[in-house]
Amino acid sequence: MKRLVIFAILIFFLCLSVEGQDSLDWDIDSIFDEPLPELPVEDTTPTVTVQELIRRTGYTFEVYYRFAGGYNYGWHEVPWHYSPSYGDVQFKIDDYYSEFVVKMFSNISIDAQISNVFRARTTIYFEIPSFAFTLGDFFFDYSISNVVFIRGGKYGLGWGVSPNYNFTNLLARVPATGYNGDSYIIKADVPIGIGGLQVLAQTRENLLGGVVPKSDDAGYGAKYNLALRRADLNLGVFYQDSMPFRSFLSAKTTIMGTDLYNEWLLAVDTKEDNDTSFAVNFGLSRDFFSGKLSLNAELFFNGEGNAYWYRPETWYRKSEISPFLEGFNAAVNLLYRFDFKGNPRLFLQMRYSFIEESAFLVPGFIISPLPNLNFQLTVPMAMRNREGYYYSNTGVTDDIGRPLPFSIILLLSFSGGVSYGHYN
Repeated sequence: MKRLVIFAILIFFLCLSVEGQDSLDWDIDSIFDEPLPELPVEDTTPTVTVQELIRRTGYTFEVYYRFAGGYNYGWHEVPWHYSPSYGDVQFKIDDYYSEFVVKMFSNISIDAQISNVFRARTTIYFEIPSFAFTLGDFFFDYSISNVVFIRGGKYGLGWGVSPNYNFTNLLARVPATGYNGDSYIIKADVPIGIGGLQVLAQTRENLLGGVVPKSDDAGYGAKYNLALRRADLNLGVFYQDSMPFRSFLSAKTTIMGTDLYNEWLLAVDTKEDNDTSFAVNFGLSRDFFSGKLSLNAELFFNGEGNAYWYRPETWYRKSEISPFLEGFNAAVNLLYRFDFKGNPRLFLQMRYSFIEESAFLVPGFIISPLPNLNFQLTVPMAMRNREGYYYSNTGVTDDIGRPLPFSIILLLSFSGGVSYGHYN
C-alpha cells in the first residue's frame, strides 16, 4: 500500500505539470532518450510541419554485425619482482593461461512508426560461440496531446553524469541477491521549458521466463531536470522494497572549455532505523591540442556500505552485479588521437581505491587500418595490494573462473551496420 501511495503522489505531480504547460516547444529526440531514424526526404510542402514529417507512418529496418577474433595471454600473478608485502608469492613465468578469442555477434532491429502518436521498437540479438538468441530492446512510445510522452517495455535507462562511478544512476541499483535481470520500465515524460519531469516504475523480474512481478518487485522513481544557462541540474528519487530510499542531485557546467560535474547521493535505510549515508563526486573533462588529447578525472567518496549496481550484458561481457567500493576512489581516463592514416589512438584507464590501496590499470592501442576493421591491444592489470578488490576483479578470467590480474589481449574485429527506411 505504501508503494502505491508513493506512485500515486508521483502521478499527481506529473498531472500538475501537464496542466501548467503553456508551450509545445519540445525536442522529441531528448524526450525519447535516443535519436529517431533519419527519414528520406520526400514531397514536402510549406503546409507540412516538422512534427508531421518526423511522425510519418512507416518503419526502419536495421542490422548490425561484429566478427571478432584474437588472443588472450594472462598470468595468475602480476609479473612484478618479489615483494615482501606479497608474503611468499612470487611471479612464475610458467603460471599462465592462454586462449583464442572468437566472437560473432549480430542484432536486428525494426523501428515502426505506427501512427503519429504510437511508435514501437524491437531488437533481437544472437551470437556465436555458445549460440545465444535473446531479446534486446522491446518497447513502445506513445504521445498524449504532445504534452505527455510515455515509454513502456524492455529497455535500459540511465540517470546521472559520471562516466566512471554511476552511483547516481539509481535505476541500476540492485540488492546483493535478487532483482538482477534486465530492466522493464514504464515511464512518462513532461517537458517543462528545456528541462522536464519524469516519473517511472521499474522491475527486473524475469518476465521472459513467465514471472509476473508483484508490487514488491517494482521500484518507483521520479527525476526533474532544470536546464539553466550556466548549468544543467538533475534531482531524482527512487525506492524499491529491500533497498534503501535514495535521492540524488547532479550539476554539470562548462567553464573556459572544461566540463565540470558534481553529484551527491543520500541513502536512507528505512528498515534499519532510518540509517543515513551519502556519496559525492567531483569530476572534470577537457580536450587539449585541438582535440587530440582528451582527459577525464574524477574523485569519488562512497559512504554507503553494502551497495551494488547491475552491469548489463554487452557483446563481449556477461551481465554481473558489482559493488561500490567504500571510502575515497579516483578515476583517470586519457585518450590521444594521432594524425595518421588509420586513426590510431592510445588510451589509458585507471581506477584506484585509497582504503584498499588497490589499483586497476588498462593501457591500450586502437587502429583502424581499413574500413570497418579495428585492431586493438589492451593490457589490463591489477596493481598495489594483492588482497585488494581490483586484484581479483580485472574482468579477465581463465576457463574455470580464476581471475587473471595481468593479461595481454589482442583483438581484430570487423563491424558495421546498415539500415533501410520506408515512410508514407
